[in-house]
Amino acid sequence: MPNVRLATLTAEIEANVRRALLEDVGSGDITAQLIPAERLAKATIISRDDAVIAGGAWVDAVFRQLDPRVAVHWQVADGDRVTPNQALFHLEGPARSLLTGERSALNFLQMLSGVATRAQYFADMVADTQVKLLDTRKTLPGLRQAQKYAVTCGGCHNHRIGLFDAFLIKENHIAACGGIAQAISAAHKIAPGKPVEVEVESLEELQEALDAGADIIMLDELSLDDMREAVRRTAGRAKLEASGGINEQTLRVIAETGVDYISIGSMTKDVKAVDLSMRLSL
Repeated sequence: MPNVRLATLTAEIEANVRRALLEDVGSGDITAQLIPAERLAKATIISRDDAVIAGGAWVDAVFRQLDPRVAVHWQVADGDRVTPNQALFHLEGPARSLLTGERSALNFLQMLSGVATRAQYFADMVADTQVKLLDTRKTLPGLRQAQKYAVTCGGCHNHRIGLFDAFLIKENHIAACGGIAQAISAAHKIAPGKPVEVEVESLEELQEALDAGADIIMLDELSLDDMREAVRRTAGRAKLEASGGINEQTLRVIAETGVDYISIGSMTKDVKAVDLSMRLSL
């Protein structure tokens, strides 16, 4: 499944930012009105953490929509690793606009950089293996594509974007369809060419999925020994994805079983925002 690319997100970014500004600015920033309208200012935004940067386009869109007179001068790019007190970008323009846009711009940058930073943390742990780390659909409502883009900035990869671009047949789907083979057969008829992934909970179910022609088989909380056996039995007939409760303690050993993918919901679900600060000068 392809990764989300920044070039395809222009409309999404503009919509994200419009909603954020409406939410924050509403009918107008009454505090900013304390400052004379003609006063110009400069500002520098720094990171207070070690981090991987993601979200520059959202920052640009905030100030473009708010006040095109604001100039944004980037010192880093998405995907760059930064250290505490490092300057990320400089702003120049009307003081009112710099202050009004600060929170919305930093909200996007700190959250998306938090996703990228966590993704890079996991990617570094398995960098010398062949496994690809995938995100999931456990994302903030309305910001899925933004978060999935941030995952790629951190060196990981995207699972399906939503319910429309690939099949993921889980336990309840299997039960409702009457079995693994029946569910996979129906999927091939409904949308030929769409990837068909099926979740299995045992080696017996793995064999059923292989025989029915699944493209990807998700190994849901199988033991390490069963994962190794699944890799041996599959022998390239399908891609194998490990999933379920994977964390820092288990990631490395699961990667070493030989599975093709590992999906980690916490990359986008349990995100700690990067600490950023804006310093204004008149």
